[in-house]
Order: sequence, then C-alpha cells, then structure tokens
Amino acid sequence: MNEKEIAELRRQLRPDRNNITRVYGCYVNENRSIVSTFSQSLGLATQEEAEAYLNLLKKSLSGTLGKNLVDIAFSNQQVLDSEEHGLLMKLRETRLEDSDILQSFYDKVISCVSFEENYLILLAHNSYDVPYKAKDDVELEDSSEVYSHIICSIAPVKKTKPGLGYDYNEQQFHTFAGDWLVSPPQLGFLFPAFDDRSTNLYNALCYTKNTDDTATPFIETIFHTDVPKPAAEQKSSFEAVLSNSLEEECSMEVVQAVHEQLSNLIDMHKESKVPEPLMIHREIVEDILDECGVSEPHREAFREQFDAEFGANQAVSPKNIIDNQHFDVKLPEITIKVKPEARDLVQTKIIDGMKYILIRAEDSVEVNGVSIQFEQSEECLV
Repeated sequence: MNEKEIAELRRQLRPDRNNITRVYGCYVNENRSIVSTFSQSLGLATQEEAEAYLNLLKKSLSGTLGKNLVDIAFSNQQVLDSEEHGLLMKLRETRLEDSDILQSFYDKVISCVSFEENYLILLAHNSYDVPYKAKDDVELEDSSEVYSHIICSIAPVKKTKPGLGYDYNEQQFHTFAGDWLVSPPQLGFLFPAFDDRSTNLYNALCYTKNTDDTATPFIETIFHTDVPKPAAEQKSSFEAVLSNSLEEECSMEVVQAVHEQLSNLIDMHKESKVPEPLMIHREIVEDILDECGVSEPHREAFREQFDAEFGANQAVSPKNIIDNQHFDVKLPEITIKVKPEARDLVQTKIIDGMKYILIRAEDSVEVNGVSIQFEQSEECLV
C-alpha cells in the first residue's frame, strides 16, 4: 500500500462517509483477564462517541510507511490453509457478527499483548464502494469494487489523576475522582490490504506506535509471518555498520555527507508527491562513501556488513536509517543538537594531540540565556 491509498481509507472513517454499523470491543485488565466485551451501534451512539470510536480506528492507519505502518505479506500456503489467515478471513466474512470467532480473536490478542495498564481491543468492519478514478485522479460515480475489510485498534486504558473540575450543570467547581480513559492505540492492523485500490488477501497492514521491537510478539502471533526489523533497530544497525566498517575513516565529514545526501533524497521524494514510499539500495550509500574518498577496502567492508545486516540486494527506507530532522553530536557528558541544515558548522580537529569539536559561531551566542561576546584573544583559567 502507498500513502495515497492509506489516505483514501482514512477519509472514509468520517461519520458521514463510513459504512460501519457497529464496533466491537474487548476490555482487558493488566492481568490479561477479560473485564467485558461489547457491541456498540454507531447509529445509536452520540456524535461524540461515534467520532471517538472512528478516531481510534483512524489512528491505526496513521504514521510513516515502513516505520509505524508495516506491510505484512502472507505466503501462498498461509492463504490456502492456515489458522492465522483463516481467522482473519472469518472475521471479515462474518462482518464480526459471530461471537465465537470474535472470542477466538480476543484470546489470541490477549496471549501476545501485555501492557502495564488495562487495554481495549476495538474492531470494526467497513465496506467501501471504491470509485473509478480518471487519469487526472477525478473520482467517477460508478464503483470498481466493494472493498470489504476489518480494522483493529489496541489502545491502553489509563486512569486519570483526581483533580478540580467544572460541573456545567451546577456551574461550580468540584473535585473529581480519577476516571479510566482510552489512550491512542499502540497497535492495530488493516485486513486485507488495499493495494492498487483493490482487495489484496495476501497482505495486511500492521500499525505500531513505537518503532522498536514491542510489536514483534503481536505480529508473530496474529500473522505468523517474519517480523520486519523495527525502524529503531534498522537505524541502530546502520550506525553500527557505518562505524565498524569504516573504522578510522569514519570521520565527521563522512557522516555529515551521508546524512545530508540521504536527507536530500527524502526531501525530494516528499516534494515530488510520489505515493510509493522511498526505498534505497546499498549502492546509494556506497556512492556517497566513494565521493567522500573512503578507501576501497573500507567500502568493501561496508558492503559485506550491510548485506549481512539487511540482506543482499535488499532495499531500505532512508527514513529508517537516519533521522533527517536531527543531527546530534554526542560525548559521554555532552550532547550537541544541531539543525540538519547547519550540520556543516560542526568540525573535528586534533590540536596539540587533543581531540576537539569545533562549532563555527556565525551569529550571536547565548549561554544560559545570556548573550556572550568573543574577544580576539581569550584565555580561561580553571
């Protein structure tokens, strides 16, 4: 799925556009015991309640592709005959109206999801009449197919602190006890995928709020597929590969060049408004290293370590291996945060045998909010 297809589905999760008649849920406590299950008609819910349910579901279709939204691919054998794919198909085919099938799904989620607090498993079935689109993306009245799908959101339920609040009926302030409120989802999924604006039973889209490995047990249990390496782990792995393979040639200039050129690719892709996520191969980084004068033995070491970590000929998202919004320089006791566009103001030098990080000060400099001045020759005795 691409960004345009995800955005198209998100637009359907509005009170006036969706075809969701009911939402189904299971309330689980921190001990993994079911507190209650429910089936709520959106037609009988208040406007605020209906919008709250739809916003929770919409959140499971948010974030960055490849980071928060992970493509799940089923094998041919899974689609033909597997418990995990079969359960998802039954949920879809019964439109969530079979309580036994719902219970089986709840049990499966509870077996692999554990939060420090209570949580809600929220499910909805939606049918979307997919309109034809002309070449200029103008929607036509006739539909090409009905896309039948389920959306799931798994959200922590946290107790708020007691406090002073305003009672509109009495028009007075009173102290209110803490209440249990649903937080934004941590996990979720869409099944089946909406690839090329059409039903794809061989794929699903999994949502995870955190980009670490917290979603691994969920993906392994619900989809029984290989778990893609989390974005945070990809970034850490790439940093280690760069450092370990280049060794003494891993200079500030090289790291700056890699960060700058990958950031430029991300920016150009965003400006081009291409819906498919940006992916790059190892050769892109190799060319940057070559331009920086990195020697062939170290480039060869980079090739070997990159392929061992990410797989030979595998493409990765540059958003997963660098943070194009930040450029940080870290020492054990100090962290220097630099805007990416100002990364060239930072240099490293060895002076009288000592390592120094130099920051060129082109504008005013403040220390603890106080503007300081530079003298032509200044010595500070400690």
